[in-house]
Amino acid sequence: MSVLYAVLLGIIQGITEFLPVSSFGHLSIVQNMLGVERDAGILFETMLHLGTLAAVVLTFRKELRHILLELLGMFMDIIGNINLYIHNKKTGDSLRYAKIVHGTYRKLAALLVVSSVPTAILGYTARRLVIRASISPLVPGIGLLLTGILLLVIDFSKSGGDKAPREAGYDSAMWVGICQGLSVFPGLSRSGLTISAALLCGYSRKFAVKFSYIVSIPAIIGAFFSQVGEFAAPTMSVGLGFTYVLGMIVAGAAGYFTIRFLLKLVQTKKFRYFAYYCFLAGILGLAWNFM
Repeated sequence: MSVLYAVLLGIIQGITEFLPVSSFGHLSIVQNMLGVERDAGILFETMLHLGTLAAVVLTFRKELRHILLELLGMFMDIIGNINLYIHNKKTGDSLRYAKIVHGTYRKLAALLVVSSVPTAILGYTARRLVIRASISPLVPGIGLLLTGILLLVIDFSKSGGDKAPREAGYDSAMWVGICQGLSVFPGLSRSGLTISAALLCGYSRKFAVKFSYIVSIPAIIGAFFSQVGEFAAPTMSVGLGFTYVLGMIVAGAAGYFTIRFLLKLVQTKKFRYFAYYCFLAGILGLAWNFM
């Protein structure tokens, strides 16, 4: 892979990551069109996602700081409750246990944990199939068409409600996590599937979009650590590693300068427009293979 290809793919990743149009699907189609070989599986795509992750962290840094603090507080309360349970068993006392989940940010933190479990299970079990799908000339195009259909259904059904973190249930968080796990396949938009699932569960559109991007953080970090061993693959060289890192930096920079605009676009525009784009991109991706 040349430096020019890495820069081009980094820009594509930085823009499409924050729209419900499948950045992975775009990367797979473009790489197939350009004849770019995947020398280390899907490591490059994972690093591009890691680059745009930096843009998500910077955008939601205040919320993330609160979430991390509350996660730590929840862990400490769980340890404290275990000690109280042991104490009550030994002494016969009835000391009250601390409430683990309370307040907006603790509820949001708990929702993120619940969502991450099915995502991790599906992502890990499907990792070999994902590699095969990413090099297929047909799967990304088909995935984009399926994403377009889903977005069209969500738009015309006027799904959504007014649920905020306090009102959101753990079952809905699980469904969001399942949809995120399924989106590891190219063409199935991660943000498209997770936002759609959140809206179907009654989330407000603003919260659905925000939750979709925040819940991607543990998934992307987990995907990176599952692929980082590819740096030691025989096909990996210093030059290729540098190219991958450069692509990651470009993706992060492109994402940082576009994320606020694109997030506002997703929150305000009708999903049918994104659906039409997915149809167009999917048809072009499929047509390319028969030209």
